[in-house]
Amino acid sequence: MTPVGPSAVAPPAPPAPARAELIAERGRAVIRKERLALEALEARLGQRFAEAVLLIARSRGRVVVAGVGKSGLVGRKIAATLTSTGTPATFLHPADSVHGDLGIVGADDVAILISKSGESPEVLELLAHLQRFGTRTVAVTGVPGSTLGRQCDLVLDAAVQEEACPHDLAPTTSTTAAMAIGDALAVALLLEKGFRREDFARLHPGGSLGKKLLTRVADVMLRERLPLLPATAPMLDGVVQLAERRGTVMVVDEERRLLGVFTAGDMTRYITAHESEWLRASVGAIMTREPRTAREDELGSAAVYRMERHGVMALPVLDADRRVTGIVHLHDLLHAGVA
Repeated sequence: MTPVGPSAVAPPAPPAPARAELIAERGRAVIRKERLALEALEARLGQRFAEAVLLIARSRGRVVVAGVGKSGLVGRKIAATLTSTGTPATFLHPADSVHGDLGIVGADDVAILISKSGESPEVLELLAHLQRFGTRTVAVTGVPGSTLGRQCDLVLDAAVQEEACPHDLAPTTSTTAAMAIGDALAVALLLEKGFRREDFARLHPGGSLGKKLLTRVADVMLRERLPLLPATAPMLDGVVQLAERRGTVMVVDEERRLLGVFTAGDMTRYITAHESEWLRASVGAIMTREPRTAREDELGSAAVYRMERHGVMALPVLDADRRVTGIVHLHDLLHAGVA
């Protein structure tokens, strides 16, 4: 009978220690070369980079990113990163551009053209069309003195000493450098434009990141049938509330201002110390007088962090006058996907 399922194919035997170290070192060598290339790239970023950021930030159009081969794949990622951080961008394949896709390009746009050699025929042909439209252009190339570098309005030097490939052929270090320039542009632009966490969240509403950045305490907290007691309430009333209202009772004054919280932990500690007289105590004598609290307008993720850091399961929600408006539970925040 033919085996079925995940165990049908036996896993390969682990390599001998010496061979494992050899393979791992090969991987480390790649990362080392790319790290050194990025350090050199960092040192070269200067006036031209700043000019490119300001050119894009002041543009009334979008960013058009183009490249072929591996540079094209890098270009798609750069366009996506720019768009998600508040700079509208699109990827344009140079080969498609001469078959109608140039219709998306206008004089108000800025084009980022990526080519390691700066001599890619398809990219140079696209550059000629862009110049006729009056589109401003930024070259990202490993050869600043190439045709592309000379003819673009600005050139960003993405040169690397060598590829991580042992034959110095497969685009590895060079694509890492181009990707890093794209990320640097995107982040510098979002800072230049004052792009906020809330803006980022609005562009990513469907995922967990959007939930973390958009969900407020007010969206999750309980507002009705709140566990409230005066400080004079007897311990027995507090025990009943703890059992019925998820383990946390808020102790308030006549105007519903928070005086403290009474939890199962407070009760346990008091009973342990006062075994024979605990039923005669009031919740005000046992409560925690300076509890952690939350505001309706704060991020749910901030409330989760505070609860986990201090080991509490719920936070009273207060207004500006310390009046209780609700309570938010850790379980409800986790269920809402904010952590």
